[in-house]
Amino acid sequence: MKTNDKMEKVNLNEKLSLFSEHWSPKIVGELNGQLVKLAKFKDEFVWHKHEHEDEFFFVVEGVLKMELRDKTIVVNKNEFLIVPRGTEHRPVAEGEAWIMLFEPAATLNTGNTENELTRHELDKI
Repeated sequence: MKTNDKMEKVNLNEKLSLFSEHWSPKIVGELNGQLVKLAKFKDEFVWHKHEHEDEFFFVVEGVLKMELRDKTIVVNKNEFLIVPRGTEHRPVAEGEAWIMLFEPAATLNTGNTENELTRHELDKI
């Protein structure tokens, strides 16, 4: 098999139309040990941090407010934010926000916090 036989383009809106649940990331691609994920955020998530992974949040639709202990960063459509490893944070979306994430494959969505929103296995769409 040729390498380019595996290449397929991904339409973010098409993939985002395949699910409606909030705070449950879906895998849409993989590269260099990183996962490309799509998620829908609504209201407040949990305070957490990732000791070993940086997180990349790209806003496809809506507005993401990233709460840090000392400030809040507003991320609008077509903007992104990188949260450095070890930084305690809480994503918040007023209304619904569609987010693309880049994270190492081992990254747990709730980081050091384990609760009902923790997803140990993610669907691939």
